[in-house]
Amino acid sequence: MMWEEIDNHLCKSFKFKNFSEAFSFMTRVALIAEKMNHHPEWTNIYNVVDIKLNTHDAGDMVTEKDHLLAKAIDHLF
Repeated sequence: MMWEEIDNHLCKSFKFKNFSEAFSFMTRVALIAEKMNHHPEWTNIYNVVDIKLNTHDAGDMVTEKDHLLAKAIDHLF
């Protein structure tokens, strides 16, 4: 599945075998997001992680920062 732009957010869902794998993925994403100083909006329900990205400093619009973080997240998956 590709990232979709919906309501000024880049959005994507990631599905895992179980909660532990989903949580591990979120931890790895958190480390990258912290290094980039660009933090996702996300939810986790059991084995599914839904991520939304936009840039608050740019008026909550999708920017290059979001595309760069999305690409980094895809490399983890």
